[in-house]
Amino acid sequence: MTNREQEIIELIRKNPMITQNELSEKLSITRSSVAVHITNLMKKGVIKGKCYLLNDEPYVCVVGGANIDIQGFPGEQLVMNDSNPGSVKISYGGVGRNIAENISRLGIQTRLITAVGNDDYGRGLLEAAGKCGMDMKHSLISDEYPTPIYLSILDEEGDMKVAIAQMAVLEKISPEFIENRRQLIKRAQLCVIDTNLPEKTLVYLTQEFPEMDFYLDTVSTAKAVKVKNILGRLHTIKPNRLESEKLTGIPITDEESLRRSGEYFLKQGVRRVVISLGGKGTYYRDGKNEFILETEKAKVVNATGAGDAFMAGMVYASLNQISPVETIRLSAAASKLALSHENTINPEMSVENIKILMEENYHVKRLS
Repeated sequence: MTNREQEIIELIRKNPMITQNELSEKLSITRSSVAVHITNLMKKGVIKGKCYLLNDEPYVCVVGGANIDIQGFPGEQLVMNDSNPGSVKISYGGVGRNIAENISRLGIQTRLITAVGNDDYGRGLLEAAGKCGMDMKHSLISDEYPTPIYLSILDEEGDMKVAIAQMAVLEKISPEFIENRRQLIKRAQLCVIDTNLPEKTLVYLTQEFPEMDFYLDTVSTAKAVKVKNILGRLHTIKPNRLESEKLTGIPITDEESLRRSGEYFLKQGVRRVVISLGGKGTYYRDGKNEFILETEKAKVVNATGAGDAFMAGMVYASLNQISPVETIRLSAAASKLALSHENTINPEMSVENIKILMEENYHVKRLS
């Protein structure tokens, strides 16, 4: 494929409705030259049908945050308000990006739409995505804002104690920006979104693509409230207990209140709710099934990416039409695999390694 053909493909990816006249203007070549290149690309099978649809394999689209993770690990018990000897790890992270990489490592074609700065960190994120087979070509690169950074301090158990997030560039993922990627999102098998996105963008996405199955990661209690008024447009939502309480107004203190929380989400229109109960397991509810999956307590090295791996597991299970119980078993095993490594993304993440962990003991408590 020639360099000019590559340029044309990139412009078509951004706007499949682009005309040959617009292509000629952007590339500073004649319209007749554009027509020749388009014809050649169609003969090669790269472009098919009208509106210049690209002949891609089935894929999942993820729209969300990407950032640099800077994590501090204390050597001994964490002492607040003091300097702690330990180690510092710098890696690529961000909820949307982490989910996308985990999905890619499970053998699924993945397109990530995010925003980074035009700086060394941003270029590093783009390069790393290519190495793990994840497509970030449709992301925004800003000259105005730096690449997001997530700075966290973990305790001796591997749990996050405090963090600071620099995420201003994500505000640039506007409805207008999303509209220019309409065909990319529309053609995805499903779309994962996270609440690092601006509220107006979450509203626009779920409104403009009513046929899309949206899987939502709530990220945090502060950000989860962005979707309170659009719950009915979501296929799957995966909050933890605190995030669920923020969205429903129902304190989860026992099994009865947990079930009322699940019922609340379904009445709002959510088709499937999965609530993380920490060490107590995972609550699942859809229109037909309701249960709690209890698993053995995992050894935690780094808890930061566990939820992201869980979501990736649900995506894999959905695309492979796996039953609800096995979906949560698989997702919990993916989460456990993530917990066992100091990196946010376990480099050993794979379907094969997840299946090994699925052989460990578990208990399903049916609630309906």
